[in-house]
Amino acid sequence: MEITDIKVRKINSEGRMKAVISVTFDNAFVVHDIKVIDGQEKLFVAMPSRKTPEGEFRDIAHPINSDMRNQLEQKILEQYENTLSEGLEEA
Repeated sequence: MEITDIKVRKINSEGRMKAVISVTFDNAFVVHDIKVIDGQEKLFVAMPSRKTPEGEFRDIAHPINSDMRNQLEQKILEQYENTLSEGLEEA
């Protein structure tokens, strides 16, 4: 499976969430609402999630192995940094 597009929507607020991302795979399947979060030590990627009746947040879409998670996070953060350096906001 190949990542064929990454769209970045920057968040202009003082909070920890810095952007909302949409990733397209194989020009055929898209995952929306991936978040770039400013963590205590570095930026990280949070997959789309939903709050359960018990109050927990559970991912509704996520990589099933660490290789795919690392590849996805690397490409998302790369695109986020490129978007910042270009000063552009993609919709």
